[in-house]
Amino acid sequence: MGLAFIRVIQIGIKSLMLHKMRSLLTMMGIIFGVCSVIAMLAIGEGASYEAQEAIRKLGSRNIIIRSVQPPKGQSAADSKRTYTATYGLKTNDVAHLMETVPTIERTLAKRRYRLEARHGQRKAACTVWGTEPHHLQMSQAQLIKGRFLNENDERYRSNACVITDSLAQELFPAEEPLDGMVKFNNKDVFVVVGVIQETGSAQARAPGGDTAGEALDANIYISLKSAHARLGTLFLERSAGGYSRERVELHELVTEIDAVENVEATKFSIAAALEKSHPKQDYEIIVPLELLRQAEQTKRIFNIVLGSIAGISLIVGGIGIMNIMLATVTERTREIGIRRALGARKQQIVTQFLVETIVLSIGGGLVGVVLGVALPFAVEHFAEMKTIVTIPSVILAFLISAVVGVVFGVYPARRAADLDPIEALRHA
Repeated sequence: MGLAFIRVIQIGIKSLMLHKMRSLLTMMGIIFGVCSVIAMLAIGEGASYEAQEAIRKLGSRNIIIRSVQPPKGQSAADSKRTYTATYGLKTNDVAHLMETVPTIERTLAKRRYRLEARHGQRKAACTVWGTEPHHLQMSQAQLIKGRFLNENDERYRSNACVITDSLAQELFPAEEPLDGMVKFNNKDVFVVVGVIQETGSAQARAPGGDTAGEALDANIYISLKSAHARLGTLFLERSAGGYSRERVELHELVTEIDAVENVEATKFSIAAALEKSHPKQDYEIIVPLELLRQAEQTKRIFNIVLGSIAGISLIVGGIGIMNIMLATVTERTREIGIRRALGARKQQIVTQFLVETIVLSIGGGLVGVVLGVALPFAVEHFAEMKTIVTIPSVILAFLISAVVGVVFGVYPARRAADLDPIEALRHA
């Protein structure tokens, strides 16, 4: 019995080798199908991973409060006059939240300035952040050299600053950045005391607000009190017919909650505490934990959609196998009749044709797996996109290819087996 089965397999493979080009073209549908399933799931997994990592960097126990400018609500006539828009978080809000919300462990207040930094003849557009000494502990930044801002810098409103490594390379390409001078607006001079490295891109900041889409590699950090004392809280911008002025004390307040399970409840407590002092809703509350859960849900939906789209190509490949095998049955009608006349059973005929379809699908599946694993690496290398090939996706794609071979091969095999031997022998 075993020898007979092996013989049937040999006959099936031999039949495929007699038509190499046709067999190869038939396999192409399976190859592309398996390859697309693995590659698309890898690209989707990589994109999802980057999004989730960016959100994780914000901290699962953090709640971020951002100043948002409310609608100005001015007429055309008013736009010609100079006005000052005062909005956003204030330093008093920090103390108020710490007093009224017991689940807040600590806060990190920030004030942002978009300025031009100069060192000698070199200049670069950058974002200056007034921040607090514990900034490193509540961020993903790493100290490369020197030191970060300390309590003395905050207490005495020193002119010390810390810059990112990429900005250091731009302003100090051939010299040591430590103790170097950086000038803002050609008047405010700060001394570089440290260099930090910030990983990620604009997506590492919480979405929304006017800091969304802001690069992370051109930042300068000074103490918050130095920022208020030296750079002020007033921002002046020229507009058509006059000037617009904005007064903002804090652009961002990061609150660290004592436990993850208290994050969602604390969000409502913060909103209630700020509501009385901010009736115009000039702030927004961002909860990275909620964003992370949404990203995970989106990931699942994304993978299902991508997998379904790629799976369609496998079905198309299976239809191609069925079409070719039906044509093969027609071509080999006389051969089938001779084998039946010599005593071959229907089961043997079915097995022979199933073997051919399974060999086509499994062979195409193996080649598709190799290409499907290689393609994401090529995309990651040349397109600089994060891709993640998972073992389950590879196994799933290969199993689907094998199932497709069996499912779409059954009908042609049954049709071949059901041929009447006498009628088959009459076939020219």
